[in-house]
Amino acid sequence: MGETGENARSAALRLLAGVLDERRTMAELVAPDGLLGALGPGDRARAQRLAMATLRHLERADRVLKPHLRKPPPPALRHILRLATVEILEEGAAPHGAVNAAVTLARSGQRTQAMAGLVNAVLRNVADTPPAEWQAQPPQRLPGWLRGRLDSAWGRAAVTGIEAAHAAGAPLDLTPKDGDAAALAGLMGAVALPTGSVRLATPGQVSALPGYATGAWWVQDAAAALPAKILAPRLGERVLDLCAAPGGKTLQLAAAGAQVTAVDVSAARMARVAENLERTGLTAELVTADLLDWTPPAPAQAILLDAPCSATGTIRRHPDLPFAKDAATIKPLFAMQAQMIDRALSMLAPGGRLVFCTCSLLPEEGEVQIEAALARHPGIAARPPEAPWIEPHWRTAHGALRLRPDFWAERGGMDGFYIACLVRIG
Repeated sequence: MGETGENARSAALRLLAGVLDERRTMAELVAPDGLLGALGPGDRARAQRLAMATLRHLERADRVLKPHLRKPPPPALRHILRLATVEILEEGAAPHGAVNAAVTLARSGQRTQAMAGLVNAVLRNVADTPPAEWQAQPPQRLPGWLRGRLDSAWGRAAVTGIEAAHAAGAPLDLTPKDGDAAALAGLMGAVALPTGSVRLATPGQVSALPGYATGAWWVQDAAAALPAKILAPRLGERVLDLCAAPGGKTLQLAAAGAQVTAVDVSAARMARVAENLERTGLTAELVTADLLDWTPPAPAQAILLDAPCSATGTIRRHPDLPFAKDAATIKPLFAMQAQMIDRALSMLAPGGRLVFCTCSLLPEEGEVQIEAALARHPGIAARPPEAPWIEPHWRTAHGALRLRPDFWAERGGMDGFYIACLVRIG
Protein backbone atom coordinates (compact mmCIF):
# COMPACT_ATOMS: atom_id res chain seq x y z
CA MET A 1 0.00 0.00 0.00
CA GLY A 2 1.39 3.42 -0.91
CA GLU A 3 1.98 6.33 1.40
CA THR A 4 -0.70 8.92 1.96
CA GLY A 5 -0.81 12.32 0.30
CA GLU A 6 -0.20 13.69 3.78
CA ASN A 7 3.22 12.05 3.90
CA ALA A 8 4.09 13.28 0.43
CA ARG A 9 3.28 16.82 1.57
CA SER A 10 5.33 16.33 4.74
CA ALA A 11 8.25 15.18 2.64
CA ALA A 12 7.85 18.16 0.29
CA LEU A 13 7.96 20.40 3.35
CA ARG A 14 11.21 18.77 4.51
CA LEU A 15 12.68 19.27 1.05
CA LEU A 16 11.76 22.97 1.14
CA ALA A 17 13.40 23.38 4.54
CA GLY A 18 16.51 21.54 3.33
CA VAL A 19 16.91 23.89 0.36
CA LEU A 20 15.81 27.20 1.92
CA ASP A 21 17.11 26.82 5.49
CA GLU A 22 20.10 24.50 5.04
CA ARG A 23 21.10 25.60 1.51
CA ARG A 24 21.34 22.01 0.29
CA THR A 25 20.58 21.03 -3.29
CA MET A 26 17.60 18.91 -4.18
CA ALA A 27 19.96 16.27 -5.58
CA GLU A 28 21.53 15.88 -2.13
CA LEU A 29 18.17 15.74 -0.40
CA VAL A 30 16.59 13.11 -2.66
CA ALA A 31 19.64 10.82 -2.77
CA PRO A 32 18.84 7.17 -1.88
CA ASP A 33 19.87 7.77 1.74
CA GLY A 34 18.14 11.16 1.87
CA LEU A 35 14.81 12.54 3.05
CA LEU A 36 12.54 10.48 0.79
CA GLY A 37 13.91 7.04 1.57
CA ALA A 38 10.74 5.86 3.36
CA LEU A 39 8.33 6.91 0.61
CA GLY A 40 7.01 4.75 -2.20
CA PRO A 41 7.82 5.73 -5.81
CA GLY A 42 4.55 7.59 -6.38
CA ASP A 43 4.82 9.72 -3.26
CA ARG A 44 8.53 10.34 -3.85
CA ALA A 45 7.65 11.80 -7.24
CA ARG A 46 4.78 13.81 -5.80
CA ALA A 47 6.89 15.23 -2.95
CA GLN A 48 9.58 16.33 -5.38
CA ARG A 49 7.04 17.84 -7.75
CA LEU A 50 5.38 19.86 -4.98
CA ALA A 51 8.69 21.08 -3.58
CA MET A 52 10.02 22.04 -7.03
CA ALA A 53 6.82 23.86 -7.94
CA THR A 54 6.96 25.80 -4.67
CA LEU A 55 10.58 26.82 -5.25
CA ARG A 56 9.72 27.82 -8.81
CA HIS A 57 6.93 30.13 -7.61
CA LEU A 58 8.15 31.13 -4.15
CA GLU A 59 8.12 34.87 -4.72
CA ARG A 60 4.67 34.77 -6.31
CA ALA A 61 3.34 32.84 -3.32
CA ASP A 62 4.85 35.37 -0.90
CA ARG A 63 3.16 38.24 -2.76
CA VAL A 64 -0.24 36.53 -2.51
CA LEU A 65 0.26 35.68 1.16
CA LYS A 66 1.51 39.10 2.30
CA PRO A 67 -1.88 40.92 2.51
CA HIS A 68 -3.22 38.14 4.73
CA LEU A 69 -0.38 38.24 7.29
CA ARG A 70 0.09 40.95 9.92
CA LYS A 71 3.79 40.12 10.31
CA PRO A 72 6.28 37.79 8.65
CA PRO A 73 5.72 34.24 9.93
CA PRO A 74 8.58 32.05 11.21
CA PRO A 75 10.25 29.95 8.49
CA ALA A 76 8.57 26.66 9.40
CA LEU A 77 5.12 28.23 9.13
CA ARG A 78 6.00 30.19 6.01
CA HIS A 79 7.02 26.99 4.23
CA ILE A 80 3.64 25.39 5.01
CA LEU A 81 1.79 28.44 3.69
CA ARG A 82 3.93 28.66 0.55
CA LEU A 83 3.50 24.97 -0.22
CA ALA A 84 -0.29 25.10 0.10
CA THR A 85 -0.54 28.37 -1.85
CA VAL A 86 1.34 26.94 -4.81
CA GLU A 87 -0.54 23.66 -4.61
CA ILE A 88 -3.87 25.50 -4.81
CA LEU A 89 -3.10 28.32 -7.24
CA GLU A 90 -0.48 26.74 -9.51
CA GLU A 91 -1.06 23.00 -9.24
CA GLY A 92 -4.86 23.28 -9.22
CA ALA A 93 -5.40 21.19 -6.08
CA ALA A 94 -8.85 21.22 -4.48
CA PRO A 95 -8.70 24.09 -1.94
CA HIS A 96 -10.57 22.22 0.80
CA GLY A 97 -8.14 19.28 0.77
CA ALA A 98 -5.02 21.43 0.47
CA VAL A 99 -6.10 23.72 3.33
CA ASN A 100 -6.95 20.81 5.61
CA ALA A 101 -3.63 19.14 4.79
CA ALA A 102 -1.74 22.34 5.61
CA VAL A 103 -3.56 22.64 8.94
CA THR A 104 -2.61 19.03 9.74
CA LEU A 105 1.01 19.78 8.87
CA ALA A 106 0.97 22.79 11.19
CA ARG A 107 -0.52 20.77 14.04
CA SER A 108 2.11 18.07 13.66
CA GLY A 109 5.03 20.50 13.94
CA GLN A 110 6.34 21.44 17.37
CA ARG A 111 7.06 25.01 16.26
CA THR A 112 3.81 25.45 14.30
CA GLN A 113 1.09 23.57 16.20
CA ALA A 114 -0.11 26.68 18.01
CA MET A 115 -0.61 28.46 14.67
CA ALA A 116 -2.85 25.91 12.95
CA GLY A 117 -5.81 28.30 13.20
CA LEU A 118 -3.81 31.03 11.44
CA VAL A 119 -2.91 28.60 8.65
CA ASN A 120 -6.59 27.76 8.19
CA ALA A 121 -7.68 31.40 8.04
CA VAL A 122 -4.90 32.61 5.75
CA LEU A 123 -5.23 29.78 3.25
CA ARG A 124 -9.00 30.10 3.03
CA ASN A 125 -8.41 33.68 1.90
CA VAL A 126 -5.66 32.58 -0.47
CA ALA A 127 -8.02 30.03 -2.04
CA ASP A 128 -10.32 32.91 -3.04
CA THR A 129 -7.55 34.50 -5.15
CA PRO A 130 -8.82 34.88 -8.73
CA PRO A 131 -6.79 32.76 -11.19
CA ALA A 132 -6.08 35.85 -13.29
CA GLU A 133 -4.53 37.58 -10.29
CA TRP A 134 -2.19 34.66 -9.71
CA GLN A 135 -1.23 34.46 -13.39
CA ALA A 136 -0.54 38.20 -13.47
CA GLN A 137 2.16 37.89 -10.81
CA PRO A 138 5.64 38.39 -12.31
CA PRO A 139 7.85 35.28 -12.33
CA GLN A 140 10.33 34.35 -9.63
CA ARG A 141 13.35 36.65 -9.81
CA LEU A 142 16.86 35.31 -9.80
CA PRO A 143 18.92 36.13 -6.68
CA GLY A 144 20.76 39.43 -6.82
CA TRP A 145 24.25 37.95 -7.25
CA LEU A 146 23.16 36.05 -10.36
CA ARG A 147 20.63 38.53 -11.73
CA GLY A 148 23.21 41.33 -11.75
CA ARG A 149 25.76 39.22 -13.63
CA LEU A 150 23.24 38.15 -16.25
CA ASP A 151 21.88 41.67 -16.60
CA SER A 152 25.40 42.92 -17.36
CA ALA A 153 26.05 40.08 -19.79
CA TRP A 154 22.79 39.79 -21.71
CA GLY A 155 20.60 42.79 -20.81
CA ARG A 156 17.42 43.26 -18.81
CA ALA A 157 15.06 42.00 -21.54
CA ALA A 158 16.99 38.72 -21.73
CA VAL A 159 16.94 38.32 -17.94
CA THR A 160 13.18 38.87 -17.88
CA GLY A 161 12.78 36.22 -20.58
CA ILE A 162 15.05 33.81 -18.72
CA GLU A 163 13.02 34.25 -15.51
CA ALA A 164 9.80 33.60 -17.43
CA ALA A 165 11.34 30.42 -18.84
CA HIS A 166 12.33 29.31 -15.34
CA ALA A 167 8.77 29.83 -14.10
CA ALA A 168 7.39 27.78 -17.00
CA GLY A 169 9.59 24.80 -16.16
CA ALA A 170 10.95 22.37 -18.73
CA PRO A 171 9.36 19.81 -21.05
CA LEU A 172 10.89 16.36 -21.48
CA ASP A 173 13.35 15.97 -24.36
CA LEU A 174 14.51 12.65 -25.78
CA THR A 175 17.44 11.76 -28.01
CA PRO A 176 16.59 8.91 -30.43
CA LYS A 177 19.24 6.20 -30.62
CA ASP A 178 18.86 5.83 -34.39
CA GLY A 179 18.72 9.60 -34.99
CA ASP A 180 15.21 9.43 -36.51
CA ALA A 181 13.45 12.17 -34.55
CA ALA A 182 10.42 12.24 -36.87
CA ALA A 183 9.71 8.53 -36.36
CA LEU A 184 10.09 8.72 -32.57
CA ALA A 185 7.94 11.86 -32.41
CA GLY A 186 5.23 10.08 -34.38
CA LEU A 187 5.34 7.09 -32.03
CA MET A 188 5.16 9.35 -28.97
CA GLY A 189 2.67 11.91 -30.29
CA ALA A 190 5.42 14.43 -29.65
CA VAL A 191 7.29 17.14 -31.59
CA ALA A 192 10.53 16.66 -33.53
CA LEU A 193 12.76 19.68 -32.88
CA PRO A 194 14.96 21.18 -35.63
CA THR A 195 18.11 19.95 -33.85
CA GLY A 196 17.01 16.29 -33.86
CA SER A 197 15.60 15.97 -30.34
CA VAL A 198 12.03 14.90 -29.56
CA ARG A 199 9.96 16.99 -27.15
CA LEU A 200 7.04 15.77 -25.03
CA ALA A 201 4.79 18.33 -23.36
CA THR A 202 3.16 15.85 -20.93
CA PRO A 203 5.48 12.87 -20.57
CA GLY A 204 4.10 10.96 -17.59
CA GLN A 205 6.30 8.22 -16.15
CA VAL A 206 9.47 8.00 -18.24
CA SER A 207 10.01 4.25 -17.82
CA ALA A 208 6.47 3.58 -19.11
CA LEU A 209 7.00 5.40 -22.42
CA PRO A 210 7.27 3.28 -25.57
CA GLY A 211 10.83 2.40 -26.46
CA TYR A 212 12.27 2.84 -22.97
CA ALA A 213 12.76 -0.85 -22.21
CA THR A 214 14.32 -1.49 -25.63
CA GLY A 215 16.72 1.45 -25.29
CA ALA A 216 15.39 3.30 -28.34
CA TRP A 217 16.07 6.70 -26.72
CA TRP A 218 17.33 8.45 -23.62
CA VAL A 219 16.30 11.59 -21.75
CA GLN A 220 18.48 14.57 -22.67
CA ASP A 221 17.66 18.27 -22.95
CA ALA A 222 17.75 19.51 -26.53
CA ALA A 223 20.57 21.96 -25.74
CA ALA A 224 22.59 19.29 -23.92
CA ALA A 225 22.42 17.14 -27.06
CA LEU A 226 24.18 19.74 -29.23
CA PRO A 227 27.84 19.47 -28.09
CA ALA A 228 28.11 15.86 -29.30
CA LYS A 229 26.43 16.83 -32.58
CA ILE A 230 28.99 19.61 -33.04
CA LEU A 231 31.88 17.23 -32.30
CA ALA A 232 30.37 15.05 -35.07
CA PRO A 233 32.49 11.90 -34.56
CA ARG A 234 33.25 9.76 -37.58
CA LEU A 235 32.55 6.04 -37.70
CA GLY A 236 35.26 4.22 -35.75
CA GLU A 237 36.93 7.44 -34.57
CA ARG A 238 38.48 7.32 -31.09
CA VAL A 239 36.76 9.93 -28.91
CA LEU A 240 37.36 11.03 -25.32
CA ASP A 241 34.24 12.06 -23.37
CA LEU A 242 35.60 13.92 -20.35
CA CYS A 243 33.44 14.56 -17.26
CA ALA A 244 31.07 12.14 -18.94
CA ALA A 245 28.43 11.33 -16.29
CA PRO A 246 25.45 11.00 -16.36
CA GLY A 247 26.24 9.82 -19.88
CA GLY A 248 23.85 11.32 -22.42
CA LYS A 249 26.74 12.52 -24.56
CA THR A 250 28.53 9.19 -24.18
CA LEU A 251 25.44 7.47 -25.60
CA GLN A 252 25.27 9.94 -28.50
CA LEU A 253 28.92 9.41 -29.41
CA ALA A 254 28.62 5.62 -29.18
CA ALA A 255 25.42 5.65 -31.25
CA ALA A 256 27.30 7.60 -33.94
CA GLY A 257 29.75 4.70 -34.21
CA ALA A 258 32.68 6.24 -32.34
CA GLN A 259 35.03 4.27 -30.10
CA VAL A 260 34.34 6.17 -26.89
CA THR A 261 36.39 6.38 -23.72
CA ALA A 262 34.23 8.06 -21.07
CA VAL A 263 36.01 9.52 -18.04
CA ASP A 264 34.43 10.80 -14.83
CA VAL A 265 35.58 11.15 -11.23
CA SER A 266 32.34 9.83 -9.67
CA ALA A 267 31.98 6.06 -9.40
CA ALA A 268 28.29 6.36 -8.49
CA ARG A 269 27.55 8.51 -11.52
CA MET A 270 29.57 6.23 -13.78
CA ALA A 271 27.40 3.35 -12.59
CA ARG A 272 24.46 5.22 -14.13
CA VAL A 273 26.38 5.55 -17.39
CA ALA A 274 26.95 1.78 -17.37
CA GLU A 275 23.23 1.16 -16.76
CA ASN A 276 22.24 3.42 -19.66
CA LEU A 277 24.76 1.78 -21.98
CA GLU A 278 23.32 -1.62 -21.08
CA ARG A 279 19.72 -0.47 -21.62
CA THR A 280 20.51 1.01 -25.03
CA GLY A 281 22.81 -1.79 -26.16
CA LEU A 282 25.69 0.62 -26.77
CA THR A 283 29.32 0.20 -25.76
CA ALA A 284 32.00 2.51 -24.40
CA GLU A 285 35.10 2.18 -22.26
CA LEU A 286 34.37 3.62 -18.82
CA VAL A 287 37.17 5.09 -16.72
CA THR A 288 36.58 6.36 -13.18
CA ALA A 289 39.34 8.90 -12.64
CA ASP A 290 40.06 12.57 -12.02
CA LEU A 291 40.60 14.19 -15.40
CA LEU A 292 43.43 16.29 -13.98
CA ASP A 293 45.35 13.14 -12.98
CA TRP A 294 44.46 10.82 -15.87
CA THR A 295 46.40 10.38 -19.11
CA PRO A 296 45.02 8.61 -22.20
CA PRO A 297 47.17 5.94 -23.87
CA ALA A 298 47.50 8.14 -26.98
CA PRO A 299 46.49 11.65 -28.10
CA ALA A 300 42.92 11.88 -29.36
CA GLN A 301 41.53 13.34 -32.57
CA ALA A 302 38.21 14.24 -30.93
CA ILE A 303 37.50 15.28 -27.33
CA LEU A 304 34.31 16.40 -25.64
CA LEU A 305 34.75 18.27 -22.34
CA ASP A 306 31.52 19.02 -20.46
CA ALA A 307 33.16 20.79 -17.54
CA PRO A 308 31.69 21.00 -14.01
CA CYS A 309 30.01 24.39 -13.65
CA SER A 310 27.43 26.43 -11.76
CA ALA A 311 24.59 24.72 -13.72
CA THR A 312 22.86 28.12 -13.91
CA GLY A 313 21.60 27.14 -17.36
CA THR A 314 19.45 24.38 -15.84
CA ILE A 315 17.45 26.38 -13.28
CA ARG A 316 14.20 25.77 -15.16
CA ARG A 317 14.72 22.08 -14.27
CA HIS A 318 16.41 22.69 -10.92
CA PRO A 319 14.73 25.68 -9.22
CA ASP A 320 16.58 24.84 -6.00
CA LEU A 321 19.94 26.00 -7.42
CA PRO A 322 19.48 29.77 -6.87
CA PHE A 323 18.71 29.11 -3.19
CA ALA A 324 21.39 26.48 -2.58
CA LYS A 325 24.29 28.23 -4.34
CA ASP A 326 25.81 31.69 -4.26
CA ALA A 327 28.71 33.57 -5.82
CA ALA A 328 31.19 32.22 -3.26
CA THR A 329 30.31 28.57 -3.96
CA ILE A 330 30.73 28.83 -7.73
CA LYS A 331 33.86 30.99 -7.95
CA PRO A 332 36.31 28.07 -7.40
CA LEU A 333 34.80 26.39 -10.47
CA PHE A 334 36.27 29.03 -12.79
CA ALA A 335 39.87 28.04 -12.02
CA MET A 336 39.02 24.34 -12.25
CA GLN A 337 37.49 24.82 -15.70
CA ALA A 338 40.65 26.55 -16.94
CA GLN A 339 42.74 23.65 -15.61
CA MET A 340 40.47 21.14 -17.32
CA ILE A 341 40.65 22.96 -20.65
CA ASP A 342 44.45 22.96 -20.45
CA ARG A 343 44.47 19.28 -19.52
CA ALA A 344 42.09 18.34 -22.34
CA LEU A 345 44.15 20.30 -24.87
CA SER A 346 47.25 18.41 -23.78
CA MET A 347 45.47 15.21 -24.88
CA LEU A 348 44.58 16.57 -28.33
CA ALA A 349 46.45 15.27 -31.39
CA PRO A 350 47.64 17.65 -34.16
CA GLY A 351 44.64 18.54 -36.31
CA GLY A 352 42.32 17.26 -33.58
CA ARG A 353 39.27 19.07 -32.24
CA LEU A 354 37.97 19.76 -28.75
CA VAL A 355 34.38 20.71 -28.00
CA PHE A 356 34.14 22.51 -24.65
CA CYS A 357 30.77 23.12 -23.07
CA THR A 358 29.14 24.15 -19.80
CA CYS A 359 25.46 24.28 -18.82
CA SER A 360 26.01 27.79 -17.48
CA LEU A 361 24.66 31.25 -18.26
CA LEU A 362 27.76 32.99 -16.91
CA PRO A 363 30.37 34.36 -19.35
CA GLU A 364 33.06 33.42 -16.80
CA GLU A 365 32.20 29.77 -17.53
CA GLY A 366 32.05 30.19 -21.29
CA GLU A 367 33.17 33.15 -23.36
CA VAL A 368 35.78 34.28 -20.84
CA GLN A 369 37.21 30.76 -20.48
CA ILE A 370 37.70 30.29 -24.23
CA GLU A 371 39.15 33.76 -24.76
CA ALA A 372 41.70 33.05 -22.01
CA ALA A 373 42.44 29.56 -23.35
CA LEU A 374 43.16 30.91 -26.82
CA ALA A 375 45.56 33.44 -25.28
CA ARG A 376 47.35 30.68 -23.31
CA HIS A 377 47.66 28.28 -26.26
CA PRO A 378 48.98 29.89 -29.47
CA GLY A 379 48.77 26.55 -31.30
CA ILE A 380 45.00 26.37 -30.75
CA ALA A 381 42.34 28.09 -32.86
CA ALA A 382 38.58 28.49 -32.57
CA ARG A 383 36.50 26.76 -35.22
CA PRO A 384 32.94 28.10 -35.59
CA PRO A 385 30.50 25.17 -35.41
CA GLU A 386 28.60 24.47 -38.62
CA ALA A 387 25.20 22.80 -38.80
CA PRO A 388 21.98 23.64 -40.66
CA TRP A 389 20.01 23.93 -37.42
CA ILE A 390 22.23 26.61 -35.85
CA GLU A 391 20.28 29.87 -35.56
CA PRO A 392 22.25 33.08 -36.23
CA HIS A 393 21.53 34.68 -32.86
CA TRP A 394 23.06 31.68 -31.08
CA ARG A 395 26.56 32.60 -32.31
CA THR A 396 29.05 34.60 -30.26
CA ALA A 397 31.88 36.87 -31.44
CA HIS A 398 34.28 33.89 -31.39
CA GLY A 399 31.86 31.77 -33.39
CA ALA A 400 30.89 29.64 -30.39
CA LEU A 401 27.26 29.01 -29.42
CA ARG A 402 25.52 30.75 -26.52
CA LEU A 403 22.15 29.15 -25.73
CA ARG A 404 19.68 30.58 -23.22
CA PRO A 405 16.42 29.40 -21.62
CA ASP A 406 14.50 32.24 -23.28
CA PHE A 407 15.43 30.95 -26.74
CA TRP A 408 12.74 28.81 -28.41
CA ALA A 409 10.16 30.30 -26.03
CA GLU A 410 7.36 29.29 -28.41
CA ARG A 411 8.63 25.69 -28.33
CA GLY A 412 9.12 25.44 -24.55
CA GLY A 413 12.64 26.85 -24.19
CA MET A 414 15.98 25.10 -23.77
CA ASP A 415 18.65 24.81 -21.12
CA GLY A 416 21.34 27.49 -21.04
CA PHE A 417 24.61 26.27 -22.58
CA TYR A 418 27.91 27.54 -23.92
CA ILE A 419 29.53 25.41 -26.65
CA ALA A 420 32.86 26.12 -28.34
CA CYS A 421 35.00 24.10 -30.76
CA LEU A 422 38.80 24.40 -30.64
CA VAL A 423 41.31 22.78 -33.02
CA ARG A 424 45.03 22.08 -32.69
CA ILE A 425 46.77 23.60 -35.68
CA GLY A 426 49.00 21.20 -37.63
